[in-house]
Amino acid sequence: MVAQKTGLQELQAIVEGEISPPPMALTMGLEFSEIEGDTMLMYATADERHLNPMGGVHGGFAATVLDSVTGCVVHAALAAGESYGTIDLAVKMMRPIPVNQRMRVEGKLLNMSKSLGVSEGRIVDDNGKLFAHATCTCKINRVM
Repeated sequence: MVAQKTGLQELQAIVEGEISPPPMALTMGLEFSEIEGDTMLMYATADERHLNPMGGVHGGFAATVLDSVTGCVVHAALAAGESYGTIDLAVKMMRPIPVNQRMRVEGKLLNMSKSLGVSEGRIVDDNGKLFAHATCTCKINRVM
């Protein structure tokens, strides 16, 4: 049962295929790849479902993918039964996300306090070129 796992254990179980990824991962073309300590690696591929009326990848794709990875690194720091919610997400889009190209999505926990988790995320290509960056603040709901 997920509620009996720490955040890190839950995410490791998703990475290892022991439990299914959340439905949003399927919608966004997200693959959970690695979770270790305060860092996470995912992969994301934008496809025709993510296009705007001009035929480019909608900016919401980058925002949603970055919200996922920044939230997951906060989630990884939680005890069993604890939860979080994003209260602030600041996204900077450097260049258009390409269609049908697998992108690296990297997350890092920057700070964890009693009530807030702060993290950052990046979407980069295989050469490390930055496409989008985000910082995130999450409200932590601790077990009493």
